[in-house]
Amino acid sequence: MATRHDDEALSMLAAALAAEMKMLGRRLVTAESCTGGWIAKVCTDLPGSSEWFERGLVSYSNEAKRELLGVKAGNVQRFGAVSEEVAAAMARGAVDNSRADVAVSVSGIAGPGGGSPDKPVGTVCFGWALPGDIVETEIHRFTGDRDEVRRASVARALEGLLERLAV
Repeated sequence: MATRHDDEALSMLAAALAAEMKMLGRRLVTAESCTGGWIAKVCTDLPGSSEWFERGLVSYSNEAKRELLGVKAGNVQRFGAVSEEVAAAMARGAVDNSRADVAVSVSGIAGPGGGSPDKPVGTVCFGWALPGDIVETEIHRFTGDRDEVRRASVARALEGLLERLAV
């Protein structure tokens, strides 16, 4: 998929996702933390996105992750908000609390601060909830400033959806 992460590349990814979602008759919900709604924005920038985009949730705080998505406080405490376990729970909770059947979640450390030796700035966890009660996760370490990390996260979230839906 796209290696550039500019607005045009993100728009192209969103357009490809739109075509796939419409062809499959699926609806998407996003559960975003460090991307702050950017995935939802890229998707809804497309005319006709209401055919396949159901809603976007920005769950920036741990409380929002619990209240909006049903993420257990124990999981946040045990694994940290930036973990594959929490990303999986966010994606599953997004589907469970919407009319969508596909979800993407993102939780990460965009910087410039907030990192640690085991989770440095640029660490981002993704979750994808798919029909059939399937939830898949990934963790990536992106380089760059806050904007570059967030933009790369949006691209990876969209790429991950396309990869999983095309199976």
